[in-house]
Order: sequence, then C-alpha cells, then structure tokens
Amino acid sequence: MVAGGSVNAMPGGDNPDAARSADLAHQLADFEPRRRRRLLVRITVNIILTWTVIVVVYYEEPFERLKQATPLATLAIYLLIVAAVVALQAWRIIHSDTPVLRAAQALALIVPLFLFMFASVYLSMSLATPTTFSQALDHTRALYFTVTTFSTVGFGDITPRTDPARILVSFQMLLDMVVVGVIVKVLLGAAKTGLERRTQV
Repeated sequence: MVAGGSVNAMPGGDNPDAARSADLAHQLADFEPRRRRRLLVRITVNIILTWTVIVVVYYEEPFERLKQATPLATLAIYLLIVAAVVALQAWRIIHSDTPVLRAAQALALIVPLFLFMFASVYLSMSLATPTTFSQALDHTRALYFTVTTFSTVGFGDITPRTDPARILVSFQMLLDMVVVGVIVKVLLGAAKTGLERRTQV
C-alpha cells in the first residue's frame, strides 16, 4: 500500500528482477511475425555456429601445447578473455536494436566459453601429471568433468587427487556462482538499459 491508495503498477510487484524479466519477455511481441521468425532463426544459427567454433577449437588444441602450458597462467589469460567478452557483449546489448536477443546470444557464448576454458586447464594438468585426477583425462573426459562440476551433479567417477587440482576445482565452483548470478544479472541489466534506450529514441 502506498500514499493515496495507489498500488505499484510495475510488473512483478516489488520484485525488480521479476519486473525486468516481464519487460524483456515483451520485446519479441513488438515485432511482426515474419521479422520475429527471422530474428529467432538468425540468433539460433549464430548460437550453433558459436558452439561449433568453440568445440572445434577445443578438440583441435594439440596435446603437446596443452602439456607444456602453465595452468595458472593459462587460467588467468582465459579469465581475462571471458571478462573482455562480457564487457563487449554488455556494450553490444545496450546499443542493439534487439537487446533481449543479443543478451540471449551473449549468454550462449559466455557459458560454453567458460566451461571449455576450465576443461582445457584440467586437461593440461592431467596431461602434465596423469595422476592429478582419478582418471587420465582426454578432451571429452575433461569437458564431462567440467560440466558435472558446473551443474553440481558430481557423479564421483572423476575426482581431483592433488591439492592444486582440488583448489582449482573449488575455484571453479565459486566462479560457477559468479557466472550464474553476476554475469546473468549484468546481461539482463544491459538488455533492460537497451530497451529503455530504444523507448527514448
């Protein structure tokens, strides 16, 4: 209840996240059906191409280069790349004519990039020291372990056996919460700003 007996007209009541989601959900309804289909096809194709490129680059990475890589230095470089991608995508979302679709595309890029980044580091550790994990990792096993850690499933068939590996896995678990919470909020916030920018033009 507010002064004058009026109620909050914002969708989602007092929940700003619910209001933001409701606002974003209406963007596609603003387009003609034909344009909406074109936009959805375009973003679907872009997402598929993005995933294909990431998968190919990951699986084509030579074993010898991974074996010689320094895990901490590699991880630091990867994190800088992810941070730069997040910043660039947020800027592109704000200045896009379709910020909601741009946000979806950005999320579809950042999450797999994050997962393949850790999979590559785990693989390099296993190649350098095969006893780092309970099983020697190849590309597929490293990716599988990364995804199960990200999803908090943790089947237990692959586990870290050295302290550096345990620390890195723990670090990934903490970053998982950052990806799910902070980065998603940043992208949604950028989409909201983009929508507001469009209405002011």
